[in-house]
Amino acid sequence: MKNIPVAFGFVICVSIAVSCAMPKAVSVNKAEVLPPSFQNSLDSSSIATLPKKLFFPDPALQELIDTAIQYNADVRIAVQRIAAAKAGFGIAQGITKPGLDAVVSTGVDKFGDYTMNGLGNYDMNLSPNIRKDQQIPLNMPDLFIGFRSSWEADIWGKLSNQKKAAYNKYLATEQARQWVTTQIVSQVAGLYYELLALDKELEILQNNIKLQENAVEIVKIQKAGGRATELAVQQFNAQLLGTKSMLNVMQQRITAIQNQLGALSGKYDFTIKRGKSITDLAVPENIQIGIPAQLLVNRPDIREAELLLEAAGAELEASRKAFLPSLNISAYTALNSFKTAVLFSPQSLTYGLLSGLVTPVLSKNMLKGNYQLATATQQQAFETYRKHIIYAYHEVQTELSGIEQYKKIYQLKVQETKGLQAAVAASNDLYLGGLATYLEVITAQRGVLEAELEQINSKKTVFLYLIDLYRSLGGGWN
Repeated sequence: MKNIPVAFGFVICVSIAVSCAMPKAVSVNKAEVLPPSFQNSLDSSSIATLPKKLFFPDPALQELIDTAIQYNADVRIAVQRIAAAKAGFGIAQGITKPGLDAVVSTGVDKFGDYTMNGLGNYDMNLSPNIRKDQQIPLNMPDLFIGFRSSWEADIWGKLSNQKKAAYNKYLATEQARQWVTTQIVSQVAGLYYELLALDKELEILQNNIKLQENAVEIVKIQKAGGRATELAVQQFNAQLLGTKSMLNVMQQRITAIQNQLGALSGKYDFTIKRGKSITDLAVPENIQIGIPAQLLVNRPDIREAELLLEAAGAELEASRKAFLPSLNISAYTALNSFKTAVLFSPQSLTYGLLSGLVTPVLSKNMLKGNYQLATATQQQAFETYRKHIIYAYHEVQTELSGIEQYKKIYQLKVQETKGLQAAVAASNDLYLGGLATYLEVITAQRGVLEAELEQINSKKTVFLYLIDLYRSLGGGWN
C-alpha cells in the first residue's frame, strides 16, 4: 500500500477578551414624523405619480426631454456610477465565498550542509528504506500542479454586513440616477417655458416698435404743421430706440436659453421646436399634491439617502464585529514532486488543510478608530437623510404658495394690461385732439409695454413653480 503525504493543522490564536472588548450595538431611529398635510390639503394622490409624458403633454417638450435623458452628460455619468457600484457589490459577494486558485509552479532548492533540511536529506538518502528513484537530489526541484483555496468563515456576520453595505450602495446609485433624471427633466421643462415666454415677449416688443415708429411719423408730420415741437419728436424717437434696445436684449436671452437647452441635451447643433404659445396654455386650477409622508416613497434623493443610511449602519456593524475572532481556513490539493518523471503518479498526490481562529490583540487602536469612523459616518448619513426630508417638505410648501400667489398676480396683470391698453388708445385720441400732451402718450405707451411683459412673465412663473412642485414631490423620473 502506497502512502499519501498529508499536511493537516489547526491553529488557535486567542487573547485576553478585555483587550479588545467589542462595543455595544448602536442604531439610529430613522422614523421621521412629518406634518399630516401640505397647507391643509386633503389630497390622497399626487402629481408625482404621473409619468412625465402625461404631465408634459406638449410633443415638442417631450422630444426635448427624451433627447436630454438619452444624451445628457450627468445622466450618463450616473449610469457609470451604477456600473461601478454593481462591480463593488460583486467584489463584496466574493468575500463571503471560498477563493479557489489553480496553481502551476516550479522552483529549485539547494539546502546548505549545516541546515536541518540539508543534513536530513543527506542522511535520508543513505537509508536502506529509500529507493534510488526516491533519493533527494542536491539541487532539489519543487514541482506543483494543483489548487489552493482560502476562506474566512462568516461566523459572526461581519462579512454579510459588508456585503449588505455594498448592496445598499449599489441600490442608492440607481436612486441617484433617477434623481439626476428628475433634475434634468425639471431644468429642460423650465428652460422650455422660459423660451416660450421670451418668444411672446419678443413678439410684444416687435408690435410696440411698429406702434412707436408710427407715432414718430405722426409727430414729425405734426411738427411740420406747427402742431408739435422738436422736443416731442426727440422724446418719441428716444422711446423707440429704448424699445429697440430691449429687443436686442431679448434676442440674446433667447440665444442663451437655446444654448443651455443644447448643452443639457448633449448636442452641438440642436434645433429647438416650439409647441403652443405661452398665451394659449391654460393655468392649472386644481393640483393634487398628496401628503408629506409620500415624499419618503416618491423622492429618489430621499430614497438614496435612506439606502446610504442603511449601508452606513451595516458598515458600522461590520466594524463592531471586527473585534471578534475570525475563523480562517486554507486548503490545497495538488500533484507535488521533486522529479518530473513521477509528478503524475498517484504517489505524488498531496493535500493539506489549515484552520486558524484569530483574535486581534495589538490592533485595538486601529479597530477602535475604524469603529469610531463608522459611527460618525452613520450619524452623518442620518443627518443627510433627515435634511433631504425637511428640505423637500419646505420646497413643496414654497412652490404651492408661489403657484397660488402668481396665479393672482397673473389675473391682476391681465386686468392692468387691458386698462392700460384702453388708456393708450384714449391718450392717442386726446393727443390728436390737442387735449393731452405727448408726455402723457409716451407714459401710457411705456406703461402698457411693461404691463404686457409682466403679464407674460407672471404666467411663466406659475408654470415654473408648477414644474418645481412636480420635481419636489418626486415626479419626473418615471
